[in-house]
Amino acid sequence: MTPSPTPTPTPPLSGRGFDRAALVAYARDSIARGSKSFALASKLFDAPTRERAWLLYAWCRKCDDLADGQDMGHGMSAVTDAHARVAYIREQTQAALAGAPTDDPAFAALAVVAAECRLPHRYIFDVIDGFDLDAQEWRPRSANDLYQYCYHVAGAVGLLMAIVMGVDPEDDATLDRACDLGLAFQLANIARDLSEDDSVGRCYLPMEWLAEMDIPPGQHMKPWLRSQLVPLAARLADRSEAHEASARVGAEKLPFRARWAVLAAAGIYGDIAREVRRRGAQAWDHRVITTGGQKIGWLVRSGWQAASRPDPVSREGLWTRPR
Repeated sequence: MTPSPTPTPTPPLSGRGFDRAALVAYARDSIARGSKSFALASKLFDAPTRERAWLLYAWCRKCDDLADGQDMGHGMSAVTDAHARVAYIREQTQAALAGAPTDDPAFAALAVVAAECRLPHRYIFDVIDGFDLDAQEWRPRSANDLYQYCYHVAGAVGLLMAIVMGVDPEDDATLDRACDLGLAFQLANIARDLSEDDSVGRCYLPMEWLAEMDIPPGQHMKPWLRSQLVPLAARLADRSEAHEASARVGAEKLPFRARWAVLAAAGIYGDIAREVRRRGAQAWDHRVITTGGQKIGWLVRSGWQAASRPDPVSREGLWTRPR
């Protein structure tokens, strides 16, 4: 696979500005192309929250695409200049948050939503640190390492999104539940994408888990090892489901329409982990997706859930984000 070229920015500190309406239109197109599931769930937000969620998504999507050599989340490829790409992301993000003009609408979008919602910059840079882990070709040794990675690439995004939806940045209990939803999404992603990640030399299964199942490093996708791989994928799905259940409790603190959107996204994405677990050894023969009918079903079901009190679910025993 041909490596993607190093991103060449047009002058980042002296480019033209963007008006907010143009950025919202750009962000709406980004989420529509990058994630049909999130785009559908976002329609349940009130208009101001929806626009801000799109703006945040646009930055996340652009950074992810740059880091992984993708186009709107599709066609991940090995890149030869990973460190340069992460440095570019960090530089452009710092400039945007400092108020410098940029020619890239994704970074301008971040500047707008960060200012409007007073997003803590530490969470933004926590996300970038996740891209840096991939650039270093980092691999988790333990379950705790796996969770640290999931926090950076998804849990921190959950924190930012919760604040966009109105959660107080000092409300640690609710933010822990928001982080849980990001962790649930990422654990589901890892279970689903084991084969795709392997194609570009990545593996997020902890080395201790592989050793437990007598799977040699770098060999986990070999057909003759499927029987040992299935329990590990099921373990990821189980952990995803536990964090999803916790996140549903935290959603009670959100305004009704935001709660509805979050519960819909949780159900839609949760079905990915559940389907991986259900398929067993056939989970990676074809990419697991949530069908249009299933998505509509979750929109309806989550409306009822949003109007009801969730069952109490303790966070005891769940991994908790760093303070």
